[in-house]
Amino acid sequence: MSTTRETAPGILEIVDFFPEGVHAIQTTRAGGVSVAPYDNFNLGSHVGDRPENVQRNRDRLASQLPHSPVWLNQVHGIQVWDLDAPQDKETPPTADACMSSEQGRVCAVMTADCLPVLIARPRHQQVAAAHAGWRGLLHGVIEATLDQLLEKHRAGQIDDCWWIWLGPCIGPNAFEVGAEVRTAFMARDPRAAAGFRRADEVRQTWYADLQWLAAQRVRNWASKHLTAGGAEIRIDADRRCVYQHAEAFFSYRRDQVTGRMASLIYCGKP
Repeated sequence: MSTTRETAPGILEIVDFFPEGVHAIQTTRAGGVSVAPYDNFNLGSHVGDRPENVQRNRDRLASQLPHSPVWLNQVHGIQVWDLDAPQDKETPPTADACMSSEQGRVCAVMTADCLPVLIARPRHQQVAAAHAGWRGLLHGVIEATLDQLLEKHRAGQIDDCWWIWLGPCIGPNAFEVGAEVRTAFMARDPRAAAGFRRADEVRQTWYADLQWLAAQRVRNWASKHLTAGGAEIRIDADRRCVYQHAEAFFSYRRDQVTGRMASLIYCGKP
């Protein structure tokens, strides 16, 4: 099971999970320069924080990385951006996932309740990061990311191994949704019912477990696409609930006006 090690205030290295040569980071709300309600390591430029503070926070994070990450314009969709393609440095790509096969290129997504998903396929030096709120998860952002990774390197499915880390998000004791959300997931797969439990009988609401639902989606995908002998999926999760851990994490549902954390992954030297 993975653990985290703080390498600088607010910067946690994910250890004991990914194979050698793959580096993954989760940020917290500590160690930055933003002031309340964005206090203090806010990395989101779209939340109302002072731009100069966001840039200072991003620069501080970049100083711990081989290259600055490409920050996505996330819209709760399923678009996957290939960071190895030519980039328009002036306009952030609109996507909710990104991928790379180049050493040192950093994939990143931002969250403040939604589920960050970090993926490594080290045999092909592939890494990816996906932003999975319930809408993106429902419509297939994780599957779209896995599809594109597989499409880029179809050879070598035998003895292939995929590492998938599910980061901290709003947890199954805090993420209350309407019955229509549960119904929508069950329409895709009736077994998704196990990812929900009753919250309020009168209001017909349910608690949703985003990490359970994501792991189910990953396993369903693997059963369809990784049929060659020896191919396997390894899944781990940081089960901390961002809503319940206000000292460490931003949560939009808890605070409404707040900052954003980042989840990042790359191959190569740290």
